[in-house]
Amino acid sequence: MHTVLPSDIESIERATVAAVAPERLDECPGWLLPMDSGTVGRARSAVPLHHAAQPLELLDAIVQAYRAAGYPPTLRLPEAPAYAPWHQALQAQGWQRRQPTWTQVGTVQALLDLPGNGAEVRLEVQPNAAWMAMYLGAGLDPVDGASRARALARAQGLRYASVQRAGETVACGAASYSQGWLGVHGMRTAAAQRGQGLAACVLRAMAQEARQRGIERVFLQVDQHNAPALALYRRAGLALAWGYAYWRP
Repeated sequence: MHTVLPSDIESIERATVAAVAPERLDECPGWLLPMDSGTVGRARSAVPLHHAAQPLELLDAIVQAYRAAGYPPTLRLPEAPAYAPWHQALQAQGWQRRQPTWTQVGTVQALLDLPGNGAEVRLEVQPNAAWMAMYLGAGLDPVDGASRARALARAQGLRYASVQRAGETVACGAASYSQGWLGVHGMRTAAAQRGQGLAACVLRAMAQEARQRGIERVFLQVDQHNAPALALYRRAGLALAWGYAYWRP
């Protein structure tokens, strides 16, 4: 497990919300309140900017802020000891914990050190049709995919990485560069192309751009049960910073 500073937590959460670009973003002391009618959890869940204890009285204020704006309340809470009272209070009120996820961090240098297979990676300022076809391809619910595409379209400054073969995109990802971090999002590899090192090539290309911008740290969020992705990220030197889960009424 990797120890992060309180300032790192805030910068990662701000960079995350900037990359998923909700329809509306409010704040209250110590919290970001992204609000969105789509399916992207990070774009529609209140998240604390630090992992120190916070008064439970804030819970009602956050819930009311979402309801007043016409959005269903959702919380994205760290699995930190300071939030145990929040978890207990939410369980007592019938809220459900879903989608346990890990925030992982590492260094840009470790991504640059990944072995490559010589695949050419394009890094574009806009997602083209081939990139979107890969991102929204087999295995992704079309409604969820459309929601994710809208969130990406609202984001500013992303770079869209892709590997193409025979005119088709066979691996892709989106990179954000903000708050002093390279953020890795939307990693996909075509099923028939897996195990060939394409995802590593995508990560290296993202890292090269980060190095050019003077950014030396990387973060991402990954489902804690996604074994293939976790294996790749271990090879890339990424380690757990903290876990979180979504809480919904």
